[in-house]
Amino acid sequence: MKALPSLKIAALVASLTLAVGVGAQTMGASDATTTASPSAPSASSESLGQHVSDGTVTTKVKAALLAAKDVKSTHVHVKTRRGIVWLTGTVPTSDEKTRAEEVAAGVTGVHKVKNRLKISGSE
Repeated sequence: MKALPSLKIAALVASLTLAVGVGAQTMGASDATTTASPSAPSASSESLGQHVSDGTVTTKVKAALLAAKDVKSTHVHVKTRRGIVWLTGTVPTSDEKTRAEEVAAGVTGVHKVKNRLKISGSE
């Protein structure tokens, strides 16, 4: 019976160690690594608060794209970094590419949209 409390303590210590390690990684990373690649966001230097906020923005943009009747968003990928949203993937027409950018820009928390969508020409 003494083994169960020992396992709980060991699990707690392991969890705290992991949390401290993740915190050290996000707090100690340099922004220089993210400015080297302007084409896509990197999670290496964002804080936990930024990550949650960016994740919320990404979710809201995805939901807005799904709700937009004039955008076929099943092949649109969304990433957010510090309020900048990257749209990648494919859409059938240039009108849908433009509309996807407009929808994303209209979401609260979006500061800028980088539209990297490709036009597939099918459908």
